[in-house]
Amino acid sequence: MRIGLALLCFAYVLSQFYRTFLAVLTGPLAEDIGAGPEDLALASGLWFLVFAAMQVPVGSALDRVGPRRTASVLLLVGGGGGALVFAVAQAPWHVSLAMALLGVGCAPVLMAAYYIFARVYPPALFASLAAAVLGIGTLGNLFAAMPVTAAAETIGWRATMWVLAAVSALTALGIGVLVKDPPPAQQGTGGSFLDLFRIPALWLVFPIAIANYAPAAGVRGLWIGPYLRETYGADPATVGWAATAMGLAMIAGSFAYGPADRWFGTRKWVIFTGNAGALLALVALILLPPMGVWATTALFALLGLCAASYPLVMAHGRAFVPDHLAGRGVALLNLLAIGTVGLTQVASGRLYSPGITPPEAAFQPVLLLYAGLLALALAIYLLARDRTD
Repeated sequence: MRIGLALLCFAYVLSQFYRTFLAVLTGPLAEDIGAGPEDLALASGLWFLVFAAMQVPVGSALDRVGPRRTASVLLLVGGGGGALVFAVAQAPWHVSLAMALLGVGCAPVLMAAYYIFARVYPPALFASLAAAVLGIGTLGNLFAAMPVTAAAETIGWRATMWVLAAVSALTALGIGVLVKDPPPAQQGTGGSFLDLFRIPALWLVFPIAIANYAPAAGVRGLWIGPYLRETYGADPATVGWAATAMGLAMIAGSFAYGPADRWFGTRKWVIFTGNAGALLALVALILLPPMGVWATTALFALLGLCAASYPLVMAHGRAFVPDHLAGRGVALLNLLAIGTVGLTQVASGRLYSPGITPPEAAFQPVLLLYAGLLALALAIYLLARDRTD
């Protein structure tokens, strides 16, 4: 089981990489195939939307056929195939197609690990284990920053994608051989996603599941690069370092949130306080005048640190879900989180207003979208019932 979980964890590193690497390839893709920020916002949004849509079949497959076949088949077809399509892209729509396929391939890997945690390990450890996988997986954010910048400059972005296609395929094959499925649930049989909506406590967890991940994922995955280039004239190396700083903050946040429910005896108030900090970072980015590259990067890093509550939100929701619906339960929460990222990515591309002055004003509607969504979710989440296992 440990070797299989290690492979699933590495697959999640790839998943985090694929959702964020476009931010540092905006320059080369614009030069080679004419892909502008709006094109890449659409492509990035498609990754998240397809990823989210796949949670319905993924959740059912986890409960019915197990994590081994679910993760290995989809990662091989979507991950390996999507990277190949990206490597041979000749137009912006090819990038969108590739990102959609990559969304299919990445959809099951984290949920496969979470399903194993939910079925095999004590409930009180779920948040810590979930946070550990998320924190390690977020290393993909770092690989999507400076290493990709260096690889694209050294061997070109196409050769880089060929290598990633091979790595994705080999990882999928390893999962198919080494991951072990948990035994069947002993209590309860059958069920569907509709049964989850009959659990009243989940309805007040849904809003924070919808909103907690979108701001950090959207900024880190797409907007940090254009913001720093347009506002401060930052070069690719500076953008890479800034993206790395935000990625490190997200990793630190994931590990900090993991055991916090056991430290403080509450999940709800840890989640609420952390996301309130993320909201303050967004408000500062909207209202404060430009403060320089590194001060702005510090605010982006604060956003990433505070908004890393995803594993604890998953644990809060999972606590209300019976074992025989565990796969569907974690998949539904993931659908809400990732689906919102996709929708806001597409919407942010339309809200972005290039060419206006001052340059930072072009990004204020994008930041307002994220801030408003998070503020509304926090207001509703105040009514949620706490549960700590």
